[in-house]
This record gives sequence, structure tokens and C-alpha cells, in this order.
Amino acid sequence: MLAIAEAIRRLAPQARQSMIGTQSGLETRLVPAAGYDLETIEKVPFPRRPTRDLFAFPRRFRAAIDDAAAILQARRADVVVGVGGYVCPPVFLAAKRLSIPVVLHEANARPGMANKLGSRFAAFTGVAFEGTPLKNAEWVGMPMARTISQLDRRAEQAAAREALGLDPELTTLVVTGGSSGALNLNNAVASALEDILATGVQVLHLTGRDKAVTDRHGTPLTAERYHQREYLDGMHLAYAAADLIVARSGAATVSEVAAVGLPAVFVPLPVGNGEQELNARGLVDAGGALLVKDEHFTRAWIRRNIVPLLEDPRLLLTMEKQSAERGISDADERMARAALRAAGYEVQR
Repeated sequence: MLAIAEAIRRLAPQARQSMIGTQSGLETRLVPAAGYDLETIEKVPFPRRPTRDLFAFPRRFRAAIDDAAAILQARRADVVVGVGGYVCPPVFLAAKRLSIPVVLHEANARPGMANKLGSRFAAFTGVAFEGTPLKNAEWVGMPMARTISQLDRRAEQAAAREALGLDPELTTLVVTGGSSGALNLNNAVASALEDILATGVQVLHLTGRDKAVTDRHGTPLTAERYHQREYLDGMHLAYAAADLIVARSGAATVSEVAAVGLPAVFVPLPVGNGEQELNARGLVDAGGALLVKDEHFTRAWIRRNIVPLLEDPRLLLTMEKQSAERGISDADERMARAALRAAGYEVQR
């Protein structure tokens, strides 16, 4: 949402923007920090089981729609842009009631309930992944921070490695399970570390907060050319430094590595409804990434599949080319232009 808002700000500085969220979401911290007004409505999840909440849902949902409508009227909204989540259904329906056009973006290959609803009457539906099953969807890619979308990996690689305390000349493997980490991913990489380092590469391992990889004595694992951090504020540095990344396949990660043309090994989160595997499928089928189930990501798998990539730069270059061909780096502006068109603004190309 913030990436789209920043693109609107660049394309139409005169446009007034504000945001609607819930009182419990990340938006309560991130939106004001980015300089945008935030108003909140009640979070009203649809009950999945027959509980007392089911009987209270219609009243609470109608109230959320009324609150959203009051905000839209007070702000004199010309267009509503939604990216899914609990806040969107009441806002979408409030916009429909007030005849305000809706523009939405779906980040996952398997769409959520909010955007399934909104796409029925949206003026424009953008999706991050080709083939996402939403009515009249247009493949626009994933809006992302320009520090990533405009990243020139080759030009910035040496400087990024130096900033991270790495050797600027060595082939680099980056491993990350996200800010919260991934225990099995961490353990598998630690078990195969000797095999990986034998190829002559260096490893930047982002383990996740409070998930440092330790040896049998409980001290953080150390080895020559192995660099361990719990967290990195600024993933653009990791993307620039890497020749290959091992990561979960959340929608943002898959889209970002393609946008910067980075070869990847995706280990989808082994919970949920399988959306992470779907997110990765297009890039994997194009040859830009490998895919392995979490339970199959072991030392033996790493030796068979990752070590050969690290030993042969030509394989990584082929994957890099295939990844870059699937990458979209201007999704933020594509969505911004769709929103401005729906609001009646004329924007120069």
C-alpha cells in the first residue's frame, strides 16, 4: 500500500491521500511513520465456525461499513485503493454504496476473500502473479520499495558486500527465513555448512530474531566465510550482495528476487493453504528458481541441488537471466496510474 501511495505522490503531488486500517495492524505504526493520515475501523473477521461471534457478525459488519462510509465521505474520496485484509470488505462495500470506484491489488497467487469480493465490482484489479483467478485481473507485478525495484545488483554488489562485512570478490549465498526466522531452514543449512563452504563461497545467514544458530555448546556457530545475523534492516543490501538466495516464498520475496534478477531456492512455509508454493511456481517453471518442500530441505538435498549451483557460475547466470525476464520493477506506478485514471486524473506517461 505504501509503495502505491509513494508512486501516486510522485505522479500526482497534488493528490490528497489517507489510509484506513484496523487498530491492531502494522499500519498503526508504519502509516504515520511514512507521513500519511490513518483512520481506523473495527476489525470484523468472518467467523469460520458456529460460535457466538457468528450471531454478532452481521451487526458488527454493518457498523464497520457505516464507519468506512463516513470516513470516505469526510475525506471526499474519489477512489479507493485496497490491497486485501480484514479492513477491505467493509471499505469496498462502503465505496460501492457511495459509487466511488475501487482499485485493488492481490499479492498472492491464491486470492483472499476480501479481494474476491472487491473484484466483482472493481474498476481495476491488479495481481502480482500471472494467472491469479480474479475477474478481469491484469498482471502488474508487486508494488515494492524503490530501493529494491530500482536496484542494479551488478553495479552495487561490491559496495553491498562491504557494507555487510563480506568479501567483495567472493560468490555469496544468502539464507533467510524472514524476520521471524525458519528453524528447519536454519538447521538444514547449518548441517550442510561444511559442504557449502567447500565450494569456496561465503554465506550470509539471516537466522531470524532470537534464532541464532548455535554449536553443541550453545554458542553461535562460527566458521571462516560464514556470517550470521539475526536480522537485517534493508534487504536491498542482501539482494545486491547475493549470487543465490535461499528463502521462503512469500509473495513479496518471490516478486522482489525476480525484479532484481536474483536466482533463488524457495522453501515454502509448510502451513496455510499452499499459497507460498503457488507464489513461486511461475518463477520456478521459468527456470529462475528451485522449489523444495520444507521437510525435504535437508543436508542431502542441499548437497545434490545447491552445491552444484555454487560450483558452476554458468548455472547461476542462466537462472539470473530467467529470473530477470519474469521480474516487474514498476508495479507501484502501474497501480498508481490505474488509481489516478479511476479518480479522473490525467497523468503523463
